[in-house]
Amino acid sequence: MPYKITEYCVKCGGCSFECPAGAIYEGEQTYVIDPQKCTDCGACLENNHCPAWAIVKE
Repeated sequence: MPYKITEYCVKCGGCSFECPAGAIYEGEQTYVIDPQKCTDCGACLENNHCPAWAIVKE
């Protein structure tokens, strides 16, 4: 999985809404990418859906 959500996540849910695989879910402190579901499509990064720029490539 080449992407991760950092501690800068503000839990807006934009990335989860954009994920076609349903691989992003709300965790306790940040949203989390499930590596078993992630298809590495990059939809979570497209069009800057994250206002905090919390999604990065690993």
